Amino acid sequence: LPSVLCLGNCQLQTPCRIQKCTTDFVSLTSHLNSALEGFDLEFCKALRAYSACTYRNSKVCRGNLVYHSAVLGISDLMSQRNCSKDGPTSSTNPEVTHDPCNYSGHTEAREHQGGEKTPPTTYLFCGLFGDPHLRTFKDHFQTCKVEGAWPLIDNNYLSVQVTNVPVVSGSSATATNKITIIFKSYQDCTDQKVYQAVTDDLPAAFVDGTTSGGDGNIKSLEILEKVSGKYVEMHAKYIGTTVYIRQLGHYLTLAIRMPQELVMAYEESQDLQLCVNGCPSSERIDDSGHLPLPVMGQLLPQGGAAHPRSVYTLETATTKCHEKILVKDIYFYSCVFDLLTTGDANFTAAAYSALQDAEALHPRKEHWHIFPSSGGGGVGKGSKFFVSLRLVCLILVAFL
Repeated sequence: LPSVLCLGNCQLQTPCRIQKCTTDFVSLTSHLNSALEGFDLEFCKALRAYSACTYRNSKVCRGNLVYHSAVLGISDLMSQRNCSKDGPTSSTNPEVTHDPCNYSGHTEAREHQGGEKTPPTTYLFCGLFGDPHLRTFKDHFQTCKVEGAWPLIDNNYLSVQVTNVPVVSGSSATATNKITIIFKSYQDCTDQKVYQAVTDDLPAAFVDGTTSGGDGNIKSLEILEKVSGKYVEMHAKYIGTTVYIRQLGHYLTLAIRMPQELVMAYEESQDLQLCVNGCPSSERIDDSGHLPLPVMGQLLPQGGAAHPRSVYTLETATTKCHEKILVKDIYFYSCVFDLLTTGDANFTAAAYSALQDAEALHPRKEHWHIFPSSGGGGVGKGSKFFVSLRLVCLILVAFL
């Protein structure tokens, strides 16, 4: 017995999983008391589970001395306790206590196997809304043209592509009218599932008509319809990922939370991902988060916007956005920019919903609000932008 217990405590780096077999055996027997009734029964069940684990590893551990010592130790213990080779094994075998299709349990499983604490999972957030405004996984904020089809995410587990179209003639601003998501097949948790939404068609099912992935009652992937035709959520438990898609006015918004280790699981050829690396510099409308405000007080081109007769000045746009967004962060200024660009009040709701989605999915409360800064649109105070906007307001008031 001392030699077997040593195997559980000795930090031996072996290419096979014999250390895990030993650790499981120790955890199954450490609470047993030999002075109590039923000790032999439970100890034998644990030994048989230990023996079965070594048998499963017999090929990969063939030349491992630790493995062979464990096999001999098990045989000796079974003889000492008069344990039969055939019979029930411990029902509390740790090997089957973790759901492989539940990402939140993966860390616990790794801790159990390795015997060491692992750092908590780091989740990242990305959002796209409005004209379109992009919040990357690095909490950088950009406003981009990206007309046509562009990849937001493209890694080993998930692909997300958006299609953007112009919203106002004479302006480089665009908005999203199509979103395609591919949940790639993963072990026995789900087959590949494809979801597609376009303006005025926001389905609550994948393209194959199903609403979930996985076998039987275990829904490792599912779609939930929150508001018919306007808001759906997708929960992929097997990769710890949540996706929100909304339609506001004529356009779509997207918000996603995903574990960092999965976000970064991609090849060099997949580096064009807006959520990961932002928009190419040639596609950006903003300057380090500073939005170029359109000329105020002029009529928008007829037919270019959803509501061409609706005219906003900086003052009225600011008032309209402040009704929904109380903190004057980048979501607020994006709302003002969108109203001045398009005249479409639905963009106010889009900015407000994008902020709500960030608050629901972003793991760090102190980063919910982003302010423009000189450092590439990251998290900061952005006082220069506030001062410049106030100066614009003063100038406008002077000439009105």
